[in-house]
Amino acid sequence: MTSKRRVTADEHLLDTRHSEEWKQKASWRVMKIQAEFVEGFDTLEAADLGDAIGVYGSARTPVDSEEYKRGVELGHKLGEAGFSVVTGGGPGAMEAANRGAAEAGVKSVGLGIELPFEQGINPYVDIQLDFHYFFVRKVMFLKYSCGFCALPGGYGTMDELFESLTLVQTEKVGKFPIALIGIDYWGGLVDWLRRSMVADGKINPEDVDLLLVTDDLDEAVAHMGNR
Repeated sequence: MTSKRRVTADEHLLDTRHSEEWKQKASWRVMKIQAEFVEGFDTLEAADLGDAIGVYGSARTPVDSEEYKRGVELGHKLGEAGFSVVTGGGPGAMEAANRGAAEAGVKSVGLGIELPFEQGINPYVDIQLDFHYFFVRKVMFLKYSCGFCALPGGYGTMDELFESLTLVQTEKVGKFPIALIGIDYWGGLVDWLRRSMVADGKINPEDVDLLLVTDDLDEAVAHMGNR
């Protein structure tokens, strides 16, 4: 039986086909967005996370894979170093990082997002928030994280990665260490940045240096302290 696709709040917000309906309900949508910000700020301020690291990665990472094990180890090592761990709260790599954090006894946060098909929050999250709007969720990630580790992931991980890079490059945020875990996975991207973007003058060579690409989890965790 095929699951019925839900229409999300983001889809309603960005829908250009029903402009009249939007005009009638605009103020209510603004209040809903405001409420998400208020709930997010109130919950995460009360949680007193201290130094927290955002960990991103694919929801499709199998539980029995080496990537999943690496995610658990990363979350555990971050916890041992005194960091709380913040993920998107979903399965796969996110679950792995939350699991490692929970096993290390530190705060394990899941910032879920409404999607057309349910993912649900993984069972290793002890502080949970669910968002309707991606942009509200992004603000929470960046406000309450002091660094960013990316396990192998897809478009969502790339979205968070380049959002963070843009804010660091444009000095919208202070020093914000970013580590990409997996040389084989991420190395081609970094090579392309140098070969195409730097070579064509679209970014500066030092902009690529904002990224640490490593297979060494201890190096990645140590890098999170470079603030």
